Amino acid sequence: MDFLFPLLILALLVPMFLGIRRQKKEAAKVTALQDSLSVGDRILTTAGLHGTVVALGDETIDLEIAPGVVTTWSRLVVREQIVDAPLQGDVSIDHESIDAEAPATDIVREDRENGGDTPPRLNKD
Repeated sequence: MDFLFPLLILALLVPMFLGIRRQKKEAAKVTALQDSLSVGDRILTTAGLHGTVVALGDETIDLEIAPGVVTTWSRLVVREQIVDAPLQGDVSIDHESIDAEAPATDIVREDRENGGDTPPRLNKD
């Protein structure tokens, strides 16, 4: 009975200690990532925004999120760096094989005319 209280304290403190230790490791990893950024890196923010680093400040980072669209963010929002995986083999896309003649709206219109997915109608009965 005398050992029950120290075992209970130990059972509560060990998981807490391990959790704090894991959080410190993650924080150190994120800080190292934010300090190692350079112009041209592709990143992902905590908001899920993909962008390319255009300029770096002490506390801010300028991201190009679309061609010609540059936004300023805090360095703290950088979640991870995106590394492009190299293509396996010599895969090339034949752009001429893509059928660009029929836009999607024409396909939907033809499908509805042929009895396909029609929107539900309400009856006033």
